[in-house]
Amino acid sequence: MIWTCGQFSFAFSSTKEEQQQFASTLESSFLESSVVESSIQPNGTSPRLKAPEPGAQRLLGALGKKVQLPLVMGIVNVTPDSFSDGGQFHHRDQAVRHALQLVEDGANILDIGGESSRPDAQPISWQEECDRVLPVLRILVPQISIPISIDTTKPETAERCLDLGASIVNDIRGFRDPALAQICLPYKPGLLIMHMQGNPLTMQNIPYYDQVVPETIDFLKNQIDRLLDSGFSLTQLAIDPGIGFGKSLDHNLTILRSLLDYQVLNRPLCLGVSRKSFLGRITDRDVHNRLPGSLAVICYAQMKHSAQIVRVHDVRETIDILKTIAAIENAN
Repeated sequence: MIWTCGQFSFAFSSTKEEQQQFASTLESSFLESSVVESSIQPNGTSPRLKAPEPGAQRLLGALGKKVQLPLVMGIVNVTPDSFSDGGQFHHRDQAVRHALQLVEDGANILDIGGESSRPDAQPISWQEECDRVLPVLRILVPQISIPISIDTTKPETAERCLDLGASIVNDIRGFRDPALAQICLPYKPGLLIMHMQGNPLTMQNIPYYDQVVPETIDFLKNQIDRLLDSGFSLTQLAIDPGIGFGKSLDHNLTILRSLLDYQVLNRPLCLGVSRKSFLGRITDRDVHNRLPGSLAVICYAQMKHSAQIVRVHDVRETIDILKTIAAIENAN
């Protein structure tokens, strides 16, 4: 399946007859060319098949023809210790309910992770990671019609999740481990390549760059080249500059101001700023009160059309601000 994000394309494998032709609703039709029409009729099995109210349907149909909006990736942390919502969705049923709510809210992708990557997070084994995420995947894959991304650095976890129907692998280490790439190759998934300096235990110990934007671009370019040499196609790859992963406040702000520079890589850019600590430093808000700051960054990026995917905890609120920006831009 190929998903178009603005001027970019992102290709990934899919199961269940291309995820049943990616059964989309008009809730995502404002994504213009990113929507694939569904031949599946609503049957109550997936909340994503629910039609929006007529007013929203007219508005979204009109917006989609003019303004390209980013895909919204909803975060599902099946962890006891993630920085924002650790423990809230640690158990299978809690995680499934949360994921289905994100789908109902309009998420275009779910990103499911079983290991915290917050600063100072302790690593876990692939067996423990699988014990957290696989039960959730087994329930979600038959029920939902949007792609599922697995947030992992571990080849063993990626393989088992791809076997169950995940179609994107999101690696915070940027596929430095060639074993992870080799495990993924036959499944033809989408790969989300992120930049991180160090690892979660060390990444915020005085991060240093001579020039943060050129250095992160160079890393991402090198990883793209390595993956292409390994047999992946360019359209399978997307990038993430790694806001908050081995970056100071100034580094993060410099990257955000320079997001358009990453278009030199000709790949869709995923922006992940939701509730992160740099926003707390700016606003003096704790993690539970950073939604306004998170939305402000997404607004800034959307006004420049510099991100093609936004990874967020708060899907409904994010879509609301994206619709509003599009309405303003489309005003006669």
